[in-house]
Amino acid sequence: MNTPPTEDRRGPESPAGCRSNHPRGFTLIELLVAISIIGVMVSLLLPAVQASREAARRMSCSNNLRQVGLATQNYHSAFRQFPPGYVSHPTTNGSAPTVVHMDPLTWDAGPGWGWGSALLPFAEGNSVFESLRMEQPVWSPDNADAISSTIPMFLCPSTTGGDEPFVVLNESGDPLMVHGREITLGRSHYVASHGQESCWGECGSAATGEVFTNIYTGQTKIVAINGDAGQVADGPFFRNSKTKFRDVLDGLSSTIFFGEHSSALSEKTWVGVVPGAFTHPQFSSPENGPDAAATLTLVHAGPSGGELDITGNPIIHPINFPTYHVGQMYSQHPGGGYVVMGDGSVQFITNFIDLLIWAELSSMRENEVIDWDRL
Repeated sequence: MNTPPTEDRRGPESPAGCRSNHPRGFTLIELLVAISIIGVMVSLLLPAVQASREAARRMSCSNNLRQVGLATQNYHSAFRQFPPGYVSHPTTNGSAPTVVHMDPLTWDAGPGWGWGSALLPFAEGNSVFESLRMEQPVWSPDNADAISSTIPMFLCPSTTGGDEPFVVLNESGDPLMVHGREITLGRSHYVASHGQESCWGECGSAATGEVFTNIYTGQTKIVAINGDAGQVADGPFFRNSKTKFRDVLDGLSSTIFFGEHSSALSEKTWVGVVPGAFTHPQFSSPENGPDAAATLTLVHAGPSGGELDITGNPIIHPINFPTYHVGQMYSQHPGGGYVVMGDGSVQFITNFIDLLIWAELSSMRENEVIDWDRL
């Protein structure tokens, strides 16, 4: 009887008659193919991962701005008015006590506290607020530590320009020295809306100024200012503003109160304004240059001061508009940025918003009727 051969499980015999107990490895070609496949898979997954991360950052930014909006509503409930854009010693002729450190160019003066510092008690910022000496100016040595605090609510995680405190600069771009000291302020990626018009720089100290009365026809008129920025500003926040619900004639849900301004463009603060300071752009563009101290906390939408573009139309710069001016809103979210309306709601505004709609949303009392179908 024939017996079937027993299977040899020791592996094939080598040419020398030896059997190998080691598994066969990858060839170079197989290894390169595997690496290529892994590379393709990573390249396909990376955009999805990045999109997921940006979605999380957008949600965090939106939540921060909701806190700002809610704090603003609570502030109004407590004081029957919204917080001021920033507080400055009032004057109609540029005269003021030496102690308030008035800037002769802009008439900005102490104490300088801005809308962000005013909101701290209404946004779980009591610990920082209680360390501020509000009866003293922003730049007082007693406030040095507190005003350099980092407040997470005022920081957008999509911003690449930095979260750390910054040193306030003068017009030349050098550290501004007040009583022989540099001033370091906590950073904010959010700003308050001055409306269409801006009244800072020379406007803040002017007797009269030119303002637009009709953004559709470019009609303007001369108004008396005499140090009162409220004669020019048509938004809710300006120097010594005391805006109330009843002042927002265009409707709270139709008026922008706050928005984004990435520190990749320029440095902003939650603290307030230091007289003599200037905000400087972080990169160059044709319309980009330093601007007065008010832009540490405020921006505007345009048009302003009777300025016209090369076509003769009023200049309007919505969020991310390529003028990239330190006095406009600027976001690093893809496709647009967030704003807070007067009713506390948060809206995402695309980069392609109609210019006139942006101007309409930025004013609070111009009696403009917004066509929401064009938004």
